[in-house]
Amino acid sequence: MQLRNLAILAAAGIAPSVNGAATLRFSCSQLVVERLDPLVNPGENPSPHLHQVVGGNAFNVTMDPNVHDLPSTATCTSCTPVEDFSNYWTAVLFFKARNGTLHRVNTFGNELGFTGANGGQTVYYLTSGKATAFKPGFRMTVGDPSIRTAEELNRRYKYMDFTCLATSMTRGGQTTHFPTQPCAAGIMVSIRFPTCWDGKNIDSPDHQSHVAYPVGNACPSTHPVVIPQVFYETYWDTRPFNNKAEWPADGSQPFVWSFGDKTGYGIHGDYVFGWKGDALQRALDANCNSDLFANQINCPTLQTQSLADANKCTKPRTVTENLDGWLTSLPGGMPID
Repeated sequence: MQLRNLAILAAAGIAPSVNGAATLRFSCSQLVVERLDPLVNPGENPSPHLHQVVGGNAFNVTMDPNVHDLPSTATCTSCTPVEDFSNYWTAVLFFKARNGTLHRVNTFGNELGFTGANGGQTVYYLTSGKATAFKPGFRMTVGDPSIRTAEELNRRYKYMDFTCLATSMTRGGQTTHFPTQPCAAGIMVSIRFPTCWDGKNIDSPDHQSHVAYPVGNACPSTHPVVIPQVFYETYWDTRPFNNKAEWPADGSQPFVWSFGDKTGYGIHGDYVFGWKGDALQRALDANCNSDLFANQINCPTLQTQSLADANKCTKPRTVTENLDGWLTSLPGGMPID
């Protein structure tokens, strides 16, 4: 188990520490798929592009931390730790067929332990030693939907990539762009957030400047507080779209993000902290080490629920639009580039 966890830390760019490390891993089933983004586009109904959201059912069009306390507002969570009412969301993947029509790609449960999950994503909180849990109201984003080159993505961000799954066990061969060949077991998208905080602000105007990546193995003086690395793995079920006769005639890959990116470099994620009380800090201090191949959180300090119960926590869409079947354009009319 310890060797497995060290491998995860290494892959995430986190140096192991003699002070112990936490590897908290759990499933969050699909809460809702809709065109809202209370972090980047608060109050806009609908927001410009479509998102897939997991976590607490207090997710809403506006989530002002001064008036919208997630742990006291939510009545359920789609995550297995029942004290986690955070919200985690990403853009949605679409398949663009040779005839130009588009079809939404579903998520599916991680086959390493979470096959019973109704889509969603696997969430990790990783540390290399002592770390400070997020404060109430904390939120952040990582990535930029406007990026269209590998150079800019690699210059500004770290550890965000695609894995073309040959089997559920495939690891390695990651790319920062969409896979260019059919993936027999789907596509895994990994999004990792920075691990250093300025210690003062729970947000910033760009939702990113209050956090930073470490320099070497230490946080910079501007962001001296070590926070856990939030890490998403989303499994996209591209298997129904592996027939290359339906792919573009020019041989290019057929997938596009819901914000119109056909390169993959605009990969990004959003996070709003919503753990109840000191639950996350307790888990970090206990150095909980979850099983990386099974549904075993291995964290006695946390209360958990079954995948079946997590699946029951859903939220009705507030934006009325057709998201199923073959579409002539992306939701919201987002142009593809």
